[in-house]
Amino acid sequence: MADQLSPDEKFNLITRNLQEVLGEEKVKQVLQERALRVYWGTATTGKPHVAYFVPMSKIADFLKAGCEVTVLFADLHAYLDNMKAPWELLELRVKYYEQVIKAMLESISVPLDKLKFVKGTDFQLSREYTLDVYRLSSMVTEHDAKKAGAEVVKQVEHPLLSGLLYPGLQALDEEYLKVDAQFGGVDQRKIFTLAEKYLPSLGYAKRAHLMNPMVPGLTGAKMSSSEEESKIDLLDSKEDVKKKLKKAFCEPGNIQNNGVLSFVKYVLFPLRGVFSIKRDAKLGGDKVYSAFEEVEKDFVAEIIHPGDLKASVEVALNELLEPIRKKFESPELRKLTSDAYPDPSKTKAGGKGVKAGGGGDGGGGVDDELAPSRLDIRVGKILSVEKHPDAESLYLEKIDVGEPEPRTVVSGLVAYISQEDLQDRLVLVLCNLKPQKMRGIESQAMLLCASIEGEPRKVEPLDPPEGSLPGDRVFVEGYESGKPDDRLNPKKKVWDKLQVDLKISDECVAQWKDKQLMTKLGQITCKTLKGGNIS
Repeated sequence: MADQLSPDEKFNLITRNLQEVLGEEKVKQVLQERALRVYWGTATTGKPHVAYFVPMSKIADFLKAGCEVTVLFADLHAYLDNMKAPWELLELRVKYYEQVIKAMLESISVPLDKLKFVKGTDFQLSREYTLDVYRLSSMVTEHDAKKAGAEVVKQVEHPLLSGLLYPGLQALDEEYLKVDAQFGGVDQRKIFTLAEKYLPSLGYAKRAHLMNPMVPGLTGAKMSSSEEESKIDLLDSKEDVKKKLKKAFCEPGNIQNNGVLSFVKYVLFPLRGVFSIKRDAKLGGDKVYSAFEEVEKDFVAEIIHPGDLKASVEVALNELLEPIRKKFESPELRKLTSDAYPDPSKTKAGGKGVKAGGGGDGGGGVDDELAPSRLDIRVGKILSVEKHPDAESLYLEKIDVGEPEPRTVVSGLVAYISQEDLQDRLVLVLCNLKPQKMRGIESQAMLLCASIEGEPRKVEPLDPPEGSLPGDRVFVEGYESGKPDDRLNPKKKVWDKLQVDLKISDECVAQWKDKQLMTKLGQITCKTLKGGNIS
């Protein structure tokens, strides 16, 4: 096909659906002379999800336009980015990514023999590359490095030096992979401009940059591997796909932050050229669209109902996922998946794996490593507050935590907070402590607050993100999949050991060991108590 296309037609195919192109003239000039060399890199961190079909569909476009395409499995970058991939798991993650990315490409009929697959550490540990890293680090300021990685590298209160190296290495990859252009999401724009600024200072050519838009997740925000509710995993069952799509943000007539509609635009149309809306015959039956603009127009006019759109995307998505699911049914790939992404709620004791929290009494093993996923923390809504009848310093709260009946919570911290500020307020509640009587009244949970010791003591409730509901689960970033204990065993002091690492950051964000406390809608915060404890 590529031989039959003019340079202009190739350029249009290469750039369709992109949000931005830096260096258009360079791309056009190369296409007049030869095939464009492009690379796409992916840091081997969390499991790839369905949003990865967006770059996959562009790789298909590049190949149709006759480009020479390299796929980089950026294992060293995965480690440098705040150790998102532990060193001991790097090799396994690379193997998983290679298998799942190839399965995705095969599911959309991309010929693998036309692609070159490279692992980052195969060339990034060489003498020449390492010397270039030092040369680059003598030119790039801390400010420029931090700014370049702001939307890509994980931002923490006390950033590691490794995260500042990340953008420079990505820039050098362009030279060492000998490409004309790098392809990535628009969130990498600052890294791309850093590359354009500094590579010529090393005597290397400035490359072009092709940028995809960021596809909204199912909750309306960016689709993320670390936010379970925002994404559909490539190995999710048909039942899971249906359940997640059913919950997806898709308001009638609203095309803003609509992840379902974006999937139709950036994946289904580029791959298939048409999209079919499945409808009951009574409502006019199925309708086939040949252009996304027609789908968008009918959705805005509410001719297409969100339920019909979700059902139609579900059918198309499962057709893409089925070959990937089948491939990963093999014992070898199932083992690779579990080895590359071990359950964080599993810990080791005495050389044997012990489940963190395996029963109603908090589990029978000894934990060398405590997982915060053992804590059953939920969003709660305070229904009433009154003083304890037999203790001046204690208060009784009735809190809705998403169960049929509210829980009674006895707390002393409430004495430091205005009672008017608590009525009907959303708060955080630890729900799996063993109930205990406090001056004759049983406390069935614990209200979690930020506090700073002193005279007077300062206390503030923790704030869930806007839109939260009673019962919403609160988790620590990176520990989303772990299951809470039914009840924490007080003899094991699980809460006491985990609580010492719960803090408020300088940005007033609740954290456990520098990892954010979150719900599916975003991070947990407090108003003003920077550096406070959480108890």
